[in-house]
Amino acid sequence: MKQSKRYKDSVKDLNLTKFYTLNEGIELLKKVSPVKFDETFEVALKLGVDPKKADQQVRSSVLLPHGTGKKVKVLVFAKGDKAKEALDAGADYVGGDELAEKIKEGWSDFNQVIATPDMMRVVGTLGKILGPRGLMPAPKAGTVTTEVAKTVKEVKAGRVEFRVDKSSNIHSIFGKLSFTSEHLVNNYKALLDAIVKSKPAAMKGVYIKSISISTTMGPGIKLECNSMQ
Repeated sequence: MKQSKRYKDSVKDLNLTKFYTLNEGIELLKKVSPVKFDETFEVALKLGVDPKKADQQVRSSVLLPHGTGKKVKVLVFAKGDKAKEALDAGADYVGGDELAEKIKEGWSDFNQVIATPDMMRVVGTLGKILGPRGLMPAPKAGTVTTEVAKTVKEVKAGRVEFRVDKSSNIHSIFGKLSFTSEHLVNNYKALLDAIVKSKPAAMKGVYIKSISISTTMGPGIKLECNSMQ
């Protein structure tokens, strides 16, 4: 793979084979950021689960104490009083069949989808569209709920959803380059704690095999695993 000059400059002072502590990793990524925009901090974990087995799925959500730094557009499928609750809580779009039709026609100006249980008959028709984007509401992720107002407020405040993929990996964000190191550490620990608590009871052996963090355009840095668990 041909590496750009910007990438080479960003990694020249790094040992990419070394395992760093969380604090070291965050400080290094802040120092070597190769761009001028406010990059997003990301984490990638390799789990020891077998996602092909129904009893080894890992999916949940967590409210990051300092938010994500991202502006989230929330779409809520609800009607009646629940629709009013969603609007009062700050949802950007609220509706039912009319929103589903817009989505089927190609509309996608939203980052999160929430639905009340009675609206899943409508949302279910959007599985092939929302599923690949990771936006399909699900009870495990807390996005199929009767607590609409609470959920909208949490999503707006920085709640993130995580889910193991078919290769046993979890990818998530935990802040911005402009965040203080302390806020990034707090967010990361809240996320990791939620992932650890989501360990399937049927899973045996090492749960978290590897962890690396990076910024949007920066290199990946390996973290010490045992101490983080």
